[in-house]
Amino acid sequence: MEDSADRHVEEWSKELDWMDPVKEAIFVRLAFLARHMSQARRDALDSDGLRRWQYKVLLTLRRLGTPYTASPSLLADRLGLTRGALSARLGPLEEAGLITRTHETADRRRVRVRLTDAGNAAFEQHAVTEEAGEIALLSALSAVEQRTLAELLRKLAVAAEAGQDVPAPAPHGPRRSRSTGC
Repeated sequence: MEDSADRHVEEWSKELDWMDPVKEAIFVRLAFLARHMSQARRDALDSDGLRRWQYKVLLTLRRLGTPYTASPSLLADRLGLTRGALSARLGPLEEAGLITRTHETADRRRVRVRLTDAGNAAFEQHAVTEEAGEIALLSALSAVEQRTLAELLRKLAVAAEAGQDVPAPAPHGPRRSRSTGC
């Protein structure tokens, strides 16, 4: 069974005798799968009638737990947005009935953003759609292989989070800091 990464590695191995073909295949496949899942998420959002930014607001509210409310400043911080950018996003979500904005009774200047039942349903619908796509992709692996892959990816993620992804000099050629890509 051959994939595009195999063909990529074969082509580059002829040009770069110092290239590690196993390393190259790993990073080409990781890049391909990241692009594949990103496109699958965009397609799922399109089919669910949501835009990515809308889903991110709903996701953030949902992630906060019941009662799925937050201050605009907390939401902006969690989403990495300015208060103005968040405000521009909340308007269409409120008009669509996915969120409500209410003022606190004690201080009318304080606003709370709440996920509505319709917003929660939209979030759930998309989460189920995305889950189905992920399950379909992972069905190529047995349960044991899925757990093994999860553990190996955790090991790489922990190393990257610890700053261990600093490129080392190539042993037989020029120093390269990234994969040659697809």
